[in-house]
Amino acid sequence: MKSLHGIAIVLVIIGGLNWGLVALGSFVGSNWNIVNLILGSWPMVENLVYLLVGLSAVYIMFTHKRDCCVCKPQTAAM
Repeated sequence: MKSLHGIAIVLVIIGGLNWGLVALGSFVGSNWNIVNLILGSWPMVENLVYLLVGLSAVYIMFTHKRDCCVCKPQTAAM
């Protein structure tokens, strides 16, 4: 499960950075969609990446509180 959590975090970060670049690119009239620039010639693979990013976000949304050491209540050491 730990490796699934790590993969999901990486995909969510990639997705977040990509959407940030899409927004910045739209301000300057450019296409900065990195996933599209890399995988645009393979639309099925590009859609698969978007699907995996979305599924990772849903996974993180439901498991983050359980898996995150910062969000877990810490027990007092005696």
